[in-house]
Amino acid sequence: MSQWLKSNDVLGTTNRGNTAESGLCTLCRADCMGKCETWLSCMKGRETLYPRDFGIVTAGSGNTTHVGVSYNSLRIQGYNYGACGAGEKAATGDALFTDVSLAASFGAQHKTTCRYPLMTGALGSTFVAAKYWDAFATGCAICGVPIVVGENVVGIDREAVLENGRITKAPELERRIDNYLRYYDGHGAIIVQLNVEDTRNGVAEYVAGKYGDKVIIELKWGQGAKDIGGEIEVKSPEYAQFLKQRGYLVDPDPTRPEVQEGYRTGAVKGFARHSRLGYTDLSGYEQVRENFMTQVAYLRSLGFGRISLKTGAYGMEALAMSIRLASECELDLLTIDGAGGGTGMSPWDMMETWGVPSILLHAKAAEYAALLAASGRKVVDMSFAGGFAKPSQIFKALALGAPYTKMICMGRAMMIPGFLGSNIEGVLKPENRARVSGNWDTLPKTVAEHGKTAEEIFAGYHDVQAKIGRDAMKDLPYGAIAMWTLLDKLGAGVQQLMAGARRFSLDQIRREDIASGNRETERETGIPFITDVQDEFAGAILKA
Repeated sequence: MSQWLKSNDVLGTTNRGNTAESGLCTLCRADCMGKCETWLSCMKGRETLYPRDFGIVTAGSGNTTHVGVSYNSLRIQGYNYGACGAGEKAATGDALFTDVSLAASFGAQHKTTCRYPLMTGALGSTFVAAKYWDAFATGCAICGVPIVVGENVVGIDREAVLENGRITKAPELERRIDNYLRYYDGHGAIIVQLNVEDTRNGVAEYVAGKYGDKVIIELKWGQGAKDIGGEIEVKSPEYAQFLKQRGYLVDPDPTRPEVQEGYRTGAVKGFARHSRLGYTDLSGYEQVRENFMTQVAYLRSLGFGRISLKTGAYGMEALAMSIRLASECELDLLTIDGAGGGTGMSPWDMMETWGVPSILLHAKAAEYAALLAASGRKVVDMSFAGGFAKPSQIFKALALGAPYTKMICMGRAMMIPGFLGSNIEGVLKPENRARVSGNWDTLPKTVAEHGKTAEEIFAGYHDVQAKIGRDAMKDLPYGAIAMWTLLDKLGAGVQQLMAGARRFSLDQIRREDIASGNRETERETGIPFITDVQDEFAGAILKA
């Protein structure tokens, strides 16, 4: 049973299903009518930072989550003086929380700049990613944050052409890249991921030839949800056979007569497509290192100036490998994904029980990065992923990994605005319903109570209009407006927390800005218990 509350009376939010640590439902539906905090934030934006019904209420914290080891068991420190990075306003006392800069960057030789320290998780061959890509990509582009094209996009595309096992045509991959670049203004990035199948199919060569250095290429070592490669489910036996011909494992085997008979009778209703595992021919660190460095050198020879690595919730050896090799090869970003999240079809029991939970993985990543730095080596810029959806979680993760963590990777939370915006667009523009994958015929009460037009519903509508122009708004997916509205709320929330900690730029955030809410969290993360922090200074003041 979940220890996280399903409803929040102060914000007027509630979860449809069981609640995960992130605050999202464990099963997030594209057709959901509301209304978890993230869902509501896609419409109301900054308003959801504050208690509802101001003027007739008082509000008090009901936080009872300081049990066990999790990000919710960390507390954020506030200070009563100081202004690190505030510039001239620090001297005059005129600093405001809106003076906090959220400008972020990462990279070794070539810096990628972003308007927020946020990026998406890998959105690959899962059909949800394909259906809502226009909203995801356009939203991320106008917000100035990176989006990741995940694994197997080419391999499952029936329109893609492979000759002698190598790509010569990849319309779905091109659609995804082009949709982002259409609104790209120099902030953010489009990142294309390579798994085993993508490497064999020549995705890197194809992307390099068509897009050059407009794209960051990403190597992949598993992910937070599982370590056995990507999965999707298909219903059509013909499509299943096509995927098998492409070289995938399809389970059950659609070419077996008994499976075909089972499908005809209704006993078999779908087919799971799996990728190859990868690295099964390697036996230890030295072989992994040699293979990895060869891969990186080859990608650089293709012309990629920016290369990243995504790793999952493996054990400590693999974590150390990823940090050491990514640093040694001067990669631009290392994304470390904690166990639990999934945007596709990860085996559920595996998601529940496999791998190192996010906070433990990230705490060790910070420890290992510090060890590497202490030996005189430069440490790769890192991104933490694994169950983030709120401003407080973003701040805590940045602080836990400081000064090495530059970005926070959000998977499911950054998909919700695409779902909600597309559903609203499908109602208000019924001619677009099929194209945007809208699921509603009418606006549910949870939306209609906020308005009946896009201008009324989305708090960020006019800010987006000011950025791209009134004429461009008619073609902009509503999911992109919802993305802007959500990220504006998240950004404002992070600004407030940073201002309270007297940190006015991201590079000023320190591990000292968080404290452990219980002794077990202190032991596992190395973050001191809250009443021990500054206790020696308190004693000195009182004894002086």
